[in-house]
Amino acid sequence: MKWFIGLGNPGTEYEATRHNVGFMALDLFAKQHGITFKPSKLKAWVGEGNVRGTKVYLIKPVTYMNLSGEAARAFMDFYKADKGDMMVIYDDLDTEFGKIRLRYQGSAGGHNGIKSMIQHMGGQQFDRIRIGISRPAPGYGIADYVLSNFTKAEFKELPKVLEATCEAMEYSLEHTFEQTMAKFNA
Repeated sequence: MKWFIGLGNPGTEYEATRHNVGFMALDLFAKQHGITFKPSKLKAWVGEGNVRGTKVYLIKPVTYMNLSGEAARAFMDFYKADKGDMMVIYDDLDTEFGKIRLRYQGSAGGHNGIKSMIQHMGGQQFDRIRIGISRPAPGYGIADYVLSNFTKAEFKELPKVLEATCEAMEYSLEHTFEQTMAKFNA
């Protein structure tokens, strides 16, 4: 079993924001593999399917970004899931837009969704795909920036970034995370 958690905020007003690229990546992966999301008692929308012979769960917390770890913990406890089979997909200010970066541990780096994940998962060691959104221009507030929509130019490039994210997710089903990092961090 492999479980992917995409971080984002529920609601149409957040759908196209930088902070929701984790949701966007899961939506694309679900579409590619015929997986449907359903509401659950686990503080998340959950999609379940079989991809390349592996049982896959896609989790989109409905707790809002700052409490994402609550949904992850609820899923882990209910399914007796192994944290080693979890991968978190989220936006990253310190990665250039258009790039993805895979890591297996690290601090939250100011990302409140990751702070919540670390708190509820009991540590910093878990697989991650960080989707680059770059930093805002000087003087532009971080909160306003991450909750703003992508520019028209970025929207044109975004499908390629989400596709690369989905490729890394799928590759990780048949390869170790180290192998996945080596291929997609190149």
